[in-house]
Amino acid sequence: MLRIAREKGLVQYHLFNIRDYANNRRCVDDRPYGGGPGMVMKPEPIFQAVEAVEAEAGIRPKKIVLTPQGSQFSQSVAGMLAAEPYLMLICGHYEGFDERIRMGLDVMEISIGDYVLSGGEIPAMVVIDAVVRLIPGVLGDVDSAKNESFFNGLLEHPQYTRPAEFRGMKVPDVLMSGHHQKIKEWQKIHAIKKTAENRPDLVKKP
Repeated sequence: MLRIAREKGLVQYHLFNIRDYANNRRCVDDRPYGGGPGMVMKPEPIFQAVEAVEAEAGIRPKKIVLTPQGSQFSQSVAGMLAAEPYLMLICGHYEGFDERIRMGLDVMEISIGDYVLSGGEIPAMVVIDAVVRLIPGVLGDVDSAKNESFFNGLLEHPQYTRPAEFRGMKVPDVLMSGHHQKIKEWQKIHAIKKTAENRPDLVKKP
């Protein structure tokens, strides 16, 4: 999907190495004030990288920092970001970012889950994939995204394809009935059931 979107001219991707904007021998991290293990991303290289990219491109993108401390990424957030003309994803590493990066760059902080990864590159790929596929024209079927999990707050209903019976397991008769209203009712009931079983936290949301 990402390649197709680029080939269609619907999106462009540009990569920038923060080390190229460092003042001191491509150094982008240092020991944290107050002590503690690990290293912290320095503010200067990131500020300089962001400002240089904005000046060269002549744009002011929505800036996103990928960090475990960020707000939970979701389908609704992906939809909101898909409406933005420009996005800049800033990938952290080590023990995280100097707090002044958050304070001074007007960034949106995003976390893809309650766990820690080695860097922000994988979360950035997750965000890009989730966002790009929501851009109009990327998916072949305009209704594809509307039928997927989380679009309406529920997990997607169970799906079946041929053969009609496999090792004693049969496709529900209603799905082969051709009765569209009954099929929609079945799909909604089983979407709610699957959500209640696998993600009860979604059902409890107001």
